[in-house]
Amino acid sequence: MSDERSWFNTFPQMDRSDLRDIRKTLDSAYRDFSREYGELIESFFDPLLNFLIWFEKLLISTPWWLVILAVTALVYVASRSWKLCLGVVVSFLLIGYFGMWENTMRTMSIIFVCTLLVIALGIPIGILMARSDRVKMAVTPMLDIMQTMPAFVYLIPVVMLLGIGKIPGLIAVVIYAIPPVIRLTNLGIRLVDKEVLEAATAYGASPMQRLFGVQLPLAMPTIMAGINQTIMMALSMVVIASMIGVKGLGQPVLKSITNQYFTLGLFNGLAIVALAIIFDRVSQAYGKRTQRHLGGLQHG
Repeated sequence: MSDERSWFNTFPQMDRSDLRDIRKTLDSAYRDFSREYGELIESFFDPLLNFLIWFEKLLISTPWWLVILAVTALVYVASRSWKLCLGVVVSFLLIGYFGMWENTMRTMSIIFVCTLLVIALGIPIGILMARSDRVKMAVTPMLDIMQTMPAFVYLIPVVMLLGIGKIPGLIAVVIYAIPPVIRLTNLGIRLVDKEVLEAATAYGASPMQRLFGVQLPLAMPTIMAGINQTIMMALSMVVIASMIGVKGLGQPVLKSITNQYFTLGLFNGLAIVALAIIFDRVSQAYGKRTQRHLGGLQHG
């Protein structure tokens, strides 16, 4: 009777020795894989590392006023807003005045490279999902896992495989930030009016012409919303990525946590917030401009 009660009160568990064997098997298999292919995978990412280092050095070595001028010009081209341009200038002047210029340039370089990678990988996957329900069914559970998995968990396999440095941090940020672009590219293309596609087909457009001439332009506001979310998620990952050697605004924040430096953490945290607001407002303004432009074309 006591055995039956204990069975009802205690959840049945796997034997500890069996669980230990499973863990040892999986851990040793991953270690063997990292020893066997770690250098090959590292060499595969060398061009990306070289580009990241070059771009970071370019931003740091370029005179500050020229960087502000270039960024402000890009912001104006994307948003056509003088208020936003003024906000960018004031934000960067304050960042430089408080001694956070170099770390901000490092953070901007990794966010820029991450965004390029996410766009290059995420949009094609989103297009495949929109074109095939089977691909959508296969990819959606993976995206669910990527979005719900704690960010720290990404660091474990990446560090075991590639060690500590820029590329492991970059990969962790990309994995964490790519799902919104994939999901919203798929959604944007699926929401394109079927009558518009039928009209394009009637005019003799090929599938590729329909994709690049009709579907992607009409889905662009939704895709831009995905890119906006991706940039926000990448910036939120900067502090966690600093734990594995990614230099930038995240490292002073991490230092302030370990040493209880309130002001250091606050200033660098505000610099990250300023970058996030700039990227957010610019991408939103560009998305709205695209939507208005497309609306004008459709009415015309």
